[in-house]
Amino acid sequence: MVDTSLRRRSVLGLPLAGLAVAGTTQVLGAAPRAYAGAPAIQKPLPPEWFIDYGTNAETRWDSVGPHRYATPQSRLFVRNHTRTPQIDAASYRLRVFGDGLTDPAGVTLGLAQLQRRFRTVEVTSVHECTGNGRSFFDVQQGTKASGTQWTLGAVGTVTWQGVRLRDVLRWAGLRSDAVSVQGSGLDDEYVDKGENLGRVRRPFPIAKALDDALLAWGANGEPLLPDHGYPLRLVLPGWVGIASIKWLGELQVSTSELTSPWNTRWYNIGGPLGVNPVRSAWELPRDAQVPAGRTTVLTGRSWSGAAPIARVDVSTDGGATWQPARLRPAPGPRTEGHGWTRWAHTWHAPEPGRHELLARATDLHGRTQPDVATFNPNGYFFDAVVRHPVTVA
Repeated sequence: MVDTSLRRRSVLGLPLAGLAVAGTTQVLGAAPRAYAGAPAIQKPLPPEWFIDYGTNAETRWDSVGPHRYATPQSRLFVRNHTRTPQIDAASYRLRVFGDGLTDPAGVTLGLAQLQRRFRTVEVTSVHECTGNGRSFFDVQQGTKASGTQWTLGAVGTVTWQGVRLRDVLRWAGLRSDAVSVQGSGLDDEYVDKGENLGRVRRPFPIAKALDDALLAWGANGEPLLPDHGYPLRLVLPGWVGIASIKWLGELQVSTSELTSPWNTRWYNIGGPLGVNPVRSAWELPRDAQVPAGRTTVLTGRSWSGAAPIARVDVSTDGGATWQPARLRPAPGPRTEGHGWTRWAHTWHAPEPGRHELLARATDLHGRTQPDVATFNPNGYFFDAVVRHPVTVA
């Protein structure tokens, strides 16, 4: 953001048809809502915080307070395939099964059993939709990709509370030859062009399950909101958001590679997508107005699915010259994992006219944002440096 008032463009949301809810765990019908987002999203979506796309909602970067590190659930983006279900935590059950367990019939656990039986951990991670930045394939590179036209607000940093998936799998009788795990949600079955594809589900390698995967019931010290997976969700830190299945109902463990439409038809570029790329965003609206002749502090954030950010370089003249941004450490006690990196840049007495702000981040693994993102028809992984227009007046 900047330290002066900025003008924002208005953005219109899209309508959504009503949908039905069903499930084996008790899933309650969603009550009618009077605010934006209904019936797909339950939490309020104030227009000063969100762009409402109907089933989805994007955080506005100029609503992100530069002094707040973690993203409150009330301000976290929402990505739904259908609509948010209302699930009764008392009757909720998680089924873990498959031939990757010593007993393929598996086990069933309630939320309270998970919380009592296994050690609780906290892990901080960047949570991001795979299509974040999709609109820039069109706006910046001239080729439009299909899907929600996110700018860069389908992202947040969250400290999750839950239990290690590896602890649960080992307790359930994990076999040494298991290779794949698939989480399935309790939201509505998804229908695409008249074809019922069943509930949202996506497999991932056993190596990720045994590394840092979580079964999370909390976010930033509070119970999950319904829109973010209450009462229990899968979290795969650093990976594409679709892998972190919300409203988790089943975990299938297999000795063979599992597939679903969500790792074959979608979220696939020559193979299933996993670790998120490096990205950066300025904390101000596009086409913001900045006062001429005054020193202005600009702020932003950069993140990577693979490693913490090592360096951020910024340009206020469309890329003609670059300067290193001042990186700001994450506040508070350290947790496992890593979130995004906040940074700042002082713009000294900018001259009137149109300018383009650029930010390029590099993570500790040496991954750097390119000038051009490789196009794919579904618009995943736009990781190029975004050209952010502002007017100095």
